[in-house]
Amino acid sequence: MRAGALVVDYDEWHRSWSRDPDGFWDAAARELTWFEPWSRVSEVGGPEQGGAHRWFAGGKINLSYNCLERNIERGFGERVALHFELERGEARSFTYAEVLSEVSRIANCLKSFGIAKGDRVIVYMPLTPQGIFTMQACARIGAIHSVVYAGMGPDALRHRIEDAGARMVVCADATYRRGKVVDLLAIVDRAIDGLSVVENVLVHRREAAAPLGTRHRDFENCVRPQSPVCPAEHTDAEDPAFILYTSGTSGKPKGVVHVHGGYGVGVHLLMRHYYDTRENDVWWSTSDIGWIVGHSYICYGPMLAGCTQVVREGAPDWPDAGVVWSLIGKYRVTTMFTAPTAVRMFMRSGPGPIETHDISSLRVLYCAGEPFNPEAQEWAVRHLGKHGAAVVDNYWQTEIASPMIGTFAAMTVRPGFAGKAIPGVELAIVTPDGREVPDGHGGLLIMKRPVPYMMRTIWGDPARYQSYWSKTLGGYVTGDIAVRDAEGYIAVLGRSDDVLNVAGHRIGTAEVESALLTHPAVVESAVVGLPDPLRGECIMAFVVAKGPEPAGDAAAGLEAALIAHVRDTLGPIAQPSKVAFVASLPKTRSGKIVRRLLKARELGQDAGDISTLED
Repeated sequence: MRAGALVVDYDEWHRSWSRDPDGFWDAAARELTWFEPWSRVSEVGGPEQGGAHRWFAGGKINLSYNCLERNIERGFGERVALHFELERGEARSFTYAEVLSEVSRIANCLKSFGIAKGDRVIVYMPLTPQGIFTMQACARIGAIHSVVYAGMGPDALRHRIEDAGARMVVCADATYRRGKVVDLLAIVDRAIDGLSVVENVLVHRREAAAPLGTRHRDFENCVRPQSPVCPAEHTDAEDPAFILYTSGTSGKPKGVVHVHGGYGVGVHLLMRHYYDTRENDVWWSTSDIGWIVGHSYICYGPMLAGCTQVVREGAPDWPDAGVVWSLIGKYRVTTMFTAPTAVRMFMRSGPGPIETHDISSLRVLYCAGEPFNPEAQEWAVRHLGKHGAAVVDNYWQTEIASPMIGTFAAMTVRPGFAGKAIPGVELAIVTPDGREVPDGHGGLLIMKRPVPYMMRTIWGDPARYQSYWSKTLGGYVTGDIAVRDAEGYIAVLGRSDDVLNVAGHRIGTAEVESALLTHPAVVESAVVGLPDPLRGECIMAFVVAKGPEPAGDAAAGLEAALIAHVRDTLGPIAQPSKVAFVASLPKTRSGKIVRRLLKARELGQDAGDISTLED
């Protein structure tokens, strides 16, 4: 066990929850500041009640207050809360006291436009100070923010505005991506054309020449004259804090609703006791505020924990492959959160860019977002953990706003396994008819009971929320396939719609993809199942190869070699029937490969909602 870890005994922490679940969550809630105490810790229903749940009934709290005043009251006012590195412009740092002033000015600005508790505000902002401060300002006055990733198209933005019934849009006129300017204001204007619900558009102008329309208001001109004092609204524990839209395999995106109380309690608990964040740590999450990681572990979690964090706008390999390692050295980053896709990108660049920078401050690297293939994890251990840093996996979802499964920094790492169930989370792996499977066998991953930090509903569509809960399966259906070993470590193999059934054999896409990645010619891979009249499904692989994209005889030769490689690695049943070489794979902006899009294209079908795609 690593000396100094906040949680060095997973088993004892897990027992403390299982002995007294309400006592466990009561103690976690008491680590935050409440304006009024709760009368009851939990009111929880299972699948029979459609997954209804309430926590900390009667309690009054505010997320922003706990991020800001609470830390100032603890003497952290002059501690740096945020180091910002922008793609254009000089780096800037803010203390907790300065963040409170900035957030309060924006909150007062929102109030001056009539925004009040319960109103919805769309935030269409890049990863900038103004974006994070606007989220906190909404929480401060009890308004409900809905962040839309800056760069989503006008149709996706319009749907979210309409679905949320947002009275205001706060946006930037531009974002920057690999040195290029992306015109966000033009996207906003197209999205709100003819929409009467939007009364005002508050525009942070990064490009000075950007013209403003009749509903547009200049962010700086409106915010700067406001008072730097804005008392936090005493929100009920169950009051919505934000709506975050996430795509399903088909149909319209789902507006996942998270609340002030249970969300704040869960994020703080896991920031401190799973992510092992200490008050003198420097945290860096490479996500974006448009995703749940950016909500929980950029906007709120680090400030709930009272630490310092680095926030950087821009791609992790631009303007050069060493930019991430340079900033770790500059700010002495101790704990970092990124995605397996980013690690594989680092692998592609090789260890050279790392060797030229000092990353000795790094204590833990956390990865989540998709299955962390063992080859990438082992590479990260060799090159990013060379000074003793742990490289650990964790698993969660937009709907469950913090980890459900994780490898604690003090635990033994098992490559390919996300870790063990987080204390408070009761999981089962079951067959399609709800029977629990033996250890070592794959099945559907189910959470038996709600936790405080999971969604309360789908905005405007409670029936869709209830559809997550299955009486047959016995709980909340994650939609993922998993396997557990005899010691309780769980490997999440991929989405249930990413599980292949070849001649009666269930094969996880992650298994085949990991096998392909062990071939020296492969940079990235994705596999899908296609209908086969004999075997039910056959496997098709899409591969990004090292060097120039192979063609002709070179492609045919490499295809044969890769099929043979998988056959040798996993056996004949798992070998692809065909390999297609592509320049890149379709991904969401959080780095997840969208396999259903590859499959839909091969079959000539509609891929469903693709508003979260990178390109």
